[in-house]
Amino acid sequence: MRDYPGQAEPNGSELNHALNLDAMAEIANQMFQALPDAAPFFAGISGLQGNRPQAEVTSSTPMPAGPAVERQIAAAPNYYFAENSNQHQLGSAQMEPIFGHVSPQAFGLPSDDDLLSLLAQDRFSKNAEAPRQHDLSQNDPAQKNLSSNSFGRDNLPQQNPASASAPLQVPHALETHSGDYHQAGISDRIAPQSSHLPGEQQLRQLLAAEFRVVRTDLPTASATPVADSRFYFLDGGIQPAFGNTAKHNLFAAERQGFDVNAIRRDFPILAERVNGKPLVWFDNAATTQKPKAVIDRISYFYEHENSNIHRAAHELAARATDAYEGARNKVAKFIGARSADDIIFVRGATEGINLLANTFGRQRVGQGDEIIVSHLEHHANIVPWYQLAQQVGAKIRVIPVDDSGQILLDEFRKLLNNRTKIVSVTQVSNALGTVTPIKDIIDIAHTFGVPVIVDGAQSVSHMRVNVAALDADFFVFSGHKIFGPTGIGVVYGKAEHLKNMAPWEGGGNMIEDVTFERVRFQPPPNRFEAGTGNIADAVGLGAALDYVEQVGIERIARYEHDLLNYATHRLQPIRGVRIIGTAADKASVLSFTLAGYKTEEVGAELNREGIAVRSGHHCAQPILRRFGVETTVRPSFAFYNTCDEIDLLIAVIERLSRQSRG
Repeated sequence: MRDYPGQAEPNGSELNHALNLDAMAEIANQMFQALPDAAPFFAGISGLQGNRPQAEVTSSTPMPAGPAVERQIAAAPNYYFAENSNQHQLGSAQMEPIFGHVSPQAFGLPSDDDLLSLLAQDRFSKNAEAPRQHDLSQNDPAQKNLSSNSFGRDNLPQQNPASASAPLQVPHALETHSGDYHQAGISDRIAPQSSHLPGEQQLRQLLAAEFRVVRTDLPTASATPVADSRFYFLDGGIQPAFGNTAKHNLFAAERQGFDVNAIRRDFPILAERVNGKPLVWFDNAATTQKPKAVIDRISYFYEHENSNIHRAAHELAARATDAYEGARNKVAKFIGARSADDIIFVRGATEGINLLANTFGRQRVGQGDEIIVSHLEHHANIVPWYQLAQQVGAKIRVIPVDDSGQILLDEFRKLLNNRTKIVSVTQVSNALGTVTPIKDIIDIAHTFGVPVIVDGAQSVSHMRVNVAALDADFFVFSGHKIFGPTGIGVVYGKAEHLKNMAPWEGGGNMIEDVTFERVRFQPPPNRFEAGTGNIADAVGLGAALDYVEQVGIERIARYEHDLLNYATHRLQPIRGVRIIGTAADKASVLSFTLAGYKTEEVGAELNREGIAVRSGHHCAQPILRRFGVETTVRPSFAFYNTCDEIDLLIAVIERLSRQSRG
């Protein structure tokens, strides 16, 4: 191995920049020479013949172009060096479309950057000795050179000075048999040990001592942080690779203990069976399932706290009031509101928008005025404004979208004028999954002095929302979309708007004083909460937000992004499938049609396999018609879903495609 100037301790991305193509070619060629008979892997791959490439790879060797191949410096069946520009990303892991399998990380092996660093330090080198079986016990003498002292900066092994003059033999502890893979339920492929590379279990154990890396498939994983985000771990096995898209349930170690199996155990309904099959809940955009913590909290309220709130002198009223107002505080903190007084409890996002249309809207909008919505809106963010416009003689203006389903900001700017009184736009489309540039929309509208209402029903469970940072005038969402109960929702409003808004409904709880001649109202938020509210479910919503915070909304967002990428990668190539909504920035919605079938037929066939999806217009007819369809099949994902479940859906769609009448 050569020395690399200025890189005394090569590591990760630093090494990637320091190594030139000659160095990379040298590394690749050394690895090629170390490979055993790899004919089953290299056979049929363009540019590779027999056991290994017939000619040396050099920096001047032309690399095949096109989407089929990025870079054919293939060091072993499960290693490769590839340009990122053409990769399908799966979170930090890289889907590998070249050979139809996922990248080394899927096998619990280092990434390309890490491998380069390992090789640069002579950690792996030529070794003609056949792989040997070894038991990784503490007494195994083969581990004597694998102690934590052999790991250095950035969690990468340091070069052994004794090896400078001659290539190292691969440590015996790394040469174990492929039984680990079979124990993990993996079969029909050659383990990386056949190329003198560490197996999954070995890598876990080697890394665990120094990096505190844990098995993500153990119940205790969520309690232990994972240190190195460049390593990826197996969950559930990988099926044959070549000619097929790999099946996997893996996510980066940067998930820091994210354990989908442990999370699934928190949701009792996921153990339900439908038509004799395990329930697969892919209807999360319609409603999410509830963790045991939420169910138990609501039950506890009715068993120990049930009372009406405010103004009663007895103990249960105090408990109920504390629980209800505690939930309000949790909502304010969760969405970044400046005060709990800016939070109004309603039945859901639909009631919230209706409240705003009939209070704030009615006070601002008159004859000849304009209300702007986008083409992406749910009916709940169209109909209330339509009704208001009809009543006062105003006009609805619509922000168009491009062919991917993303809002056209330049066209939005053209719609704004001195007659514009309100902009009301979704943050995430329930039909397409498009994440709109809501901050840009708000900033542009505010330059015209126009307030913005944000429909956050589909965003709040998938991404961090901070209403203060967005500078949103109003933000609405439903509890049942974020793992909370039905019948509870939230309206956030800036204090300066709320204090000037007249109440929508009248009754108890929202008044300070009443005579037959005069009524004096409470200040916000009570002014907008007439009558006995949904106290128990507000408390349940608070528990749901606690649960989401405990898991981590950022980790949820990354995991769901991985699921969506994986599902898109699997679904898109199927004959007859048309994905509706292909914006670059999407949340966990994958609407599609299948040639030769009505969407309800597809939904019914999926239901026979226990898979719940929504088929229909999703209360978003204008945006579907923009794409020339009336209905779609809409699987929508949450952080308790898995790639295994996606594979079940794909299997049904592939079968229908083969049988297609279209």
